[in-house]
Parts: sequence; C-alpha cells; structure tokens
Amino acid sequence: MKHSCPPILIVVCLLGSDWISNRLTDRPQSVRVGNCVSSTLTLSTGAPQGCVLSPLLYSLYTYDCTATSSSIIIVKFADDTVVMGLISDNDERAYLEEIKHLENWCQENNLLINVSKTKELIVDCSKKQERHYQPVRISGTTVERVDSFRYLGVHISQDLSWSRHTNSLAKKARQRLYHLRCLRDFRLPSKVLRNVYTCTIESILTGNITVWFGNSTKQDRQALQRVVRSAERITHTELPVLQTIYYKQCQTKARRIVKDPTHPNNRLFSLLRSGKCFHSLMTKAEKLKRSFFPQAIQALNQGN
Repeated sequence: MKHSCPPILIVVCLLGSDWISNRLTDRPQSVRVGNCVSSTLTLSTGAPQGCVLSPLLYSLYTYDCTATSSSIIIVKFADDTVVMGLISDNDERAYLEEIKHLENWCQENNLLINVSKTKELIVDCSKKQERHYQPVRISGTTVERVDSFRYLGVHISQDLSWSRHTNSLAKKARQRLYHLRCLRDFRLPSKVLRNVYTCTIESILTGNITVWFGNSTKQDRQALQRVVRSAERITHTELPVLQTIYYKQCQTKARRIVKDPTHPNNRLFSLLRSGKCFHSLMTKAEKLKRSFFPQAIQALNQGN
C-alpha cells in the first residue's frame, strides 16, 4: 500500500535584529549561580551588529524557546527563526498553536516579529487531493503564503526543486566573471587568477552544495558547469568539476557526523554486520535517493 507524504508547513519568522542590543542597553544586569546573585550593574552599551558575541547571546536568551509538540521543529539561526510543522490527517491545531506560543514567548521576552518579512511555505507531495489550510496570523496580521523563499542563502521551493536556486547562483557567478576578465587583462599570473576564482566564484557555486546539488536537474548542473568552463578559458587553468567538489564535501561532512556521537544525525550512519560498509536508507523515492544522506553513505562506502 502506498502512503501519501504528509504535508509540511513552514513559517520563516524574521525576528527583531536589534533585540540583543536593546536587551543589553540601559537594563540592570546581574548573574545568578545557584543561590548566589551578583550585584546589579546597568549597562550603557549593547552588542553591535556583526559582533562575534551576538550568536552566543542569542542562543542564551532563546534557549527556552522550544517546540511543545513532537510534530513541530523550531530552527533558530541568528534573527531568522523557522517553525516547521508536519501535518497529518489535515490536523493543523498543533502547528497553529505552536506559532501562537512563539508569538507569546516573543512578547514576554521583548522580542518583535517582523510580520511583513515573515513567510509561510507549504510542501505537499501528495497529488491526489487539494488541501486547504488556515492562514497564519501573527499580531493580527495574516502571514504571506509563498511558493518559494530564500533562507540562509538557499532558495527553497514549494515543489522541492532547485532550479530557482541554481539559476540565482549561475547569474551571480557570471557577474563575477567580469572582474576575473579585468584581472586577466592586467596580465596577472594564472595562479593568482585561479585563487581569485576559488574565493569569489567557486565559493558561490558550491555554497551549501551538499543540500541541493544531488537533486538538481541535469540542465541546472550543466548551466553551472558552463560558468566553470568560462572561468577555465579566462584563467587558462583546469578547474575542479562541481560533481567532484560535491562528492568530496559529502564525504567530509559524513565523516564528521560519524565521528561525532552527539550529532543528531549520527544514528543514520550505521555499519552493516561486516563492519566495513554503512547501511544505506531503503527508499523508492527518487528525491530521497539523491538527497544528502544516501549520497553521503555511498561516498563513504566507496571511500572505504
């Protein structure tokens, strides 16, 4: 019997980026360790934008912002927070309650949600029926429902395709080729041109490559590789193929996960009885076969 994939509803909330600074400015501060409390000190300065302490401070202040339902995941990264809900039997109550809970938590902690930049995305793999979902409202305002959005540099689409993301990468990388040609016209050595390519162009083409490259289409990969070939003609050097870079990064990332027993995905890399190969996930879904974990396991087994 075939089971339809439960839809996933995702809300991306842009939280007030000046919150850390506001929380630390002109507020009495003290430290409590057990029953001991330090004297109170009023700070007149906050954490500037881009400060290396900001991620740590954000983690400390938001440590108690957690999901209350097992079907909900809250991902917190700087001022971008994602609420993901797995909807079964068309029951959205836990998902909507979690968003309300997040809204209340923000109000209690003097944190504002930028509703105008908050988006909702629905990923529904079922093609048998059309479902209707209640609109999400935050602070009395309806959250815009979109078919794609950009999160942490990656364009995520409703159908889980990566064409929009790869098109964006190719366009940005082609723009950088102009600067590479200018440097070539100044007769810089090929070694220098290659270093410039690695830093300014290859870094764009391979950003988060383990996430999207496996499920990108042949046409999208060819479009990206054409940028690499153009750079080769400019630098007069042979440059790494994107497929090779993807394969190596999958291996590297997988080895790090295997060596870290505290990693939440460590259990997905289980050895067979022989102890020489890793067990691969069994699935008929092509998207899952080409996703990171099956590809990483295959890379590890071939490397062994």
